[in-house]
Order: sequence, then C-alpha cells, then structure tokens
Amino acid sequence: MKKLAWAPLGAVALAIAAIAPAQAADQKSVAVTAIVEHPALDAVRDGVKAALKAEGFEEGKNLKWQYQSAQGNPGTAAQIARKFVGDKPDAIVAIATPSAQAVVAATKTVPVVFSAVTDPVAAKLVPSWEPSKNNVTGVSDLLALDKQMELLKKVVPNAKRVGMVYNPGEANSAVVVKELKELLPKMGMTLVEAAAPRSVDVSSAARSLVGKADVIYTNTDNNVVSSYEALVKVGQDSKLPLVASDTDSVARGAVAALGINYRDLGEQTGRMVARILKGEKPGDIKTEVSSKMELHVNPGAAEKQGIKLSDELVKSAAKVIQ
Repeated sequence: MKKLAWAPLGAVALAIAAIAPAQAADQKSVAVTAIVEHPALDAVRDGVKAALKAEGFEEGKNLKWQYQSAQGNPGTAAQIARKFVGDKPDAIVAIATPSAQAVVAATKTVPVVFSAVTDPVAAKLVPSWEPSKNNVTGVSDLLALDKQMELLKKVVPNAKRVGMVYNPGEANSAVVVKELKELLPKMGMTLVEAAAPRSVDVSSAARSLVGKADVIYTNTDNNVVSSYEALVKVGQDSKLPLVASDTDSVARGAVAALGINYRDLGEQTGRMVARILKGEKPGDIKTEVSSKMELHVNPGAAEKQGIKLSDELVKSAAKVIQ
C-alpha cells in the first residue's frame, strides 16, 4: 500500500506563522463614539460604516469596528475617549461636539475624525478651517442660519419672537445663539432663550417659552434632539410651532427643517476615514462641510401646532412627512 506524504509539523507551523502577520497587517481598527444616541447621530454612525465598506474596509473581514455611546454624559464621553486612545486604533471617529472635544483632549497622536460638529474652530478641535497639521480633521454640519431663518419666516410669516431651547454648555449651540442674536434683529425678530443643561430640562425649558415666543427654533443641540418628543408635546399643547435644523426631527414632530441629510454626512465622514486608513495624514486633510441641504416638511405636525403650511412650501420640499 502506498504511504501518504505528510508535511513536517514545523513546516506547517512556519506556513501559518507567515500567513498570520500578513492578515494582521491588513487589519484596520476604527473606534466610533457619539455623545448620545438619536436618529441624526445614529445616521452619521451608520453612514460612516457604509462608506468604509464601500471603500473596501468591512467589519469581520479586514476591519475591527467598535462603537460606544456616552448616553449624554460628558464624564462618560471622557472615559470612552481614554479607553479608545488606549486601544490605539488606526482612527477614532467622534460624533458631535462633546465627544469630539473629549477625544481631542485625550490624544495628540491617534488620528481623530470628528463629525456632526457645527463649529470645530469655536469648539477648539482645530485651529482653523484649513488643514490642522496635527492629528485632527473632520466634517462639520455647519448650517447657513440666514436660510434657516428665511424658512422660519415662511412657516410663521408673522413671527417676531424666536424661542430657542439649548444647552449653554454645548459649544455648537452657544455659537448658534451668538449668531442668532446678531442676525435676527436684521430680519425684524428677536431671540428668546431657554436653557436646558440636561435632557430632562428640555420640557420645562420649552414650557417657559409659552407666551414669550411665536415659534421655537431647534438647532442640532444634542440634549434637545435626544428629547425631541418632549418639545413636540409642548408645541402641540401650546400651539407653538417647531422649526428644526435637523431633518430627522421632522418625522418626530417638527413642522419643517432645512438641513443636512445626516446619513450623507456620515458617508462623507467615512470616506475621509478611509483616506486615513489608506495612508493620508489627518493633519493634511482640510475640514469639510456638507453642501447638501434638504427641505423636509410635516403638514400634519403643522396642523397640530396651530398653523398651515403654504402649498408652495410643501411642493418645494424634498420630503413630505404624512
């Protein structure tokens, strides 16, 4: 009987050892964190993952992917940042201003890509809108406030007092408040502020605007967006219309929003991360801004909040929530 030929065990071990480092070298690691979970930020996260896959980086194949939410707690955001930095991934994606600030404070070496940050310069994430020459870059969701206020006037033509619920401790919201104080008087309107330092404060802050505001404008403040249903209830009970800058909030009860598609923003961010995984330095990549704006309207929500949207406005919308 013919004997079977067996390779020596040592040769097999050497072959496996030769393959293993090659596989490890091809493996990339991306750690993603967000300050809180709500539809807009979740859409950014999912967009990042989808874009990475399209660029050839797929979880379970050649990509180690981890995600953690700070559940709205800045202290937890700092803990997650330190943990991720200790893991030494190829890139950390930080979604929303508080998480981005926590990660940038935690490392000067690990590549950081922020997303859904309104003003990264004011938030001290990067020194300017030009390439940072350090370990940080990202994608901003900066909005043209004049266009936002033009929409607000179309929704509530006679509005004179614009209420805004926001977290004074969130840099992107503080920037918007400052700019609105300068912009609104030029448009014949004034700003009425209502502070909500925590998500649980959103409802009482909104109620404090009843009788003092003609309309409530909401920016991408994470406390507000994560508790949007509480705001909608006040809007319906008090016939106080809500105009948002976050299109995902329209399906949740805002009357209208001229804003960014956050899934697109996430994909734009993911493509930037892929460039870093392929060898580019974050400090050589200029901070980007999304240029895609969409109008979403919700005629049913408008009716519940005591107004009717014009046919012209509804027809011009990219998406009508029924």
